[in-house]
Amino acid sequence: MPPGPGARAAQPARRDFLTRASVGVLGAACAGALGAALGWPRRALAAASGDDAARYVTARQRGGRDEAVVLDAGGQDRRVVAMPARGHSFAIDPAGARAVVFGRQPGFFALAFDIHGERAPVALPLPEDRHFFGHGAYFDGARLLAATENDFEGGRGVLGIYDATPGGNNRRVGEFDSGGIGPHEVVLMPDGKTLCVANGGILTHPDYGKLELNLDTMRASLAYIDAASGRLLERVELAPELHRLSIRHLALAADGSVWFGCQYMGPAGDRPALVGRHRRGARLELFPGPAAALREMRNYVGSVAVDAAGKVIATSSPVGGQVMYWDAESGHSLGTTRLADGCGVAPATGAGFLVSSGLGAMLRTDAAGREQPLMPPSRERAWDNHLRKVTGAT
Repeated sequence: MPPGPGARAAQPARRDFLTRASVGVLGAACAGALGAALGWPRRALAAASGDDAARYVTARQRGGRDEAVVLDAGGQDRRVVAMPARGHSFAIDPAGARAVVFGRQPGFFALAFDIHGERAPVALPLPEDRHFFGHGAYFDGARLLAATENDFEGGRGVLGIYDATPGGNNRRVGEFDSGGIGPHEVVLMPDGKTLCVANGGILTHPDYGKLELNLDTMRASLAYIDAASGRLLERVELAPELHRLSIRHLALAADGSVWFGCQYMGPAGDRPALVGRHRRGARLELFPGPAAALREMRNYVGSVAVDAAGKVIATSSPVGGQVMYWDAESGHSLGTTRLADGCGVAPATGAGFLVSSGLGAMLRTDAAGREQPLMPPSRERAWDNHLRKVTGAT
């Protein structure tokens, strides 16, 4: 498959944008943030210390190794799983007992593992003409797993369906059409019966890495799929003039609306809104936020998360070095946190978020501007794109 007329050189890895970032400067910023931590309530500080039962999963590079790691709320290791290459994100079962880590796009591995370390990891099988896009979701009472995949010879997106029952050995039992090209994140809707897929719209083929092969014709969408049959229930697209805006990451607010973050593949000088919301049966809404903050996002959102109450949305921009917060009801911007190469974001216990950096730092933050460093930057570790709170943990 030769590159099409709209193809361009692949985007550099996100850390390439940050070669001028100074670990020493970031360390000083973390130290300075310690004073801001005094604004946290005593209960919040206790939760962040790692004394509670909360668990998080993320991927990292450490000492030349690629690892998936289970952390406590203070950022301390609870389980480490070796990976053959860099990881991206995770599917986590509702009970908080099992997870699957997916390889970074184009990913050719996924490992199912026990959060508590009682069983050895098991690799998910993958057909030769498929690769993972880095995300997945359990459904059907956690008996099945949906993984976003690329049918790269057919030029279409699919959800690979895997048997997640005990004794099922994670075998692949079928697939659903994703309703678009380049499916990235998939989430199970609150009704427990519908899967929502962020189809990024970008055609790729592993022979060309991450090279975009259809920039002139790409169309992103959100697709709602019946989890029992694979039937497409609803599909919504952005306006035609925004066809180069790729919908990538998702989070569910307390009211059941889907929040999404985008990456813009058009001219670097354009400044389209990168964050949006969708309610079933309605149009997609986009929220630009303050012009200066939008400009600093540099057309890239790397992760989306919702706080424990489902009322505040956090969107990270690692290339822009900031996390933005949004009111889930009104769509208004609530503020920002500066963190060089900050991408992973997950709800903290109580209020606020945990945010991780590709430069090794981890913070507890919130929309009010409070920050508590959990670990400083380090040349010995690099956190990958996503940080996920384990469901079922307090």
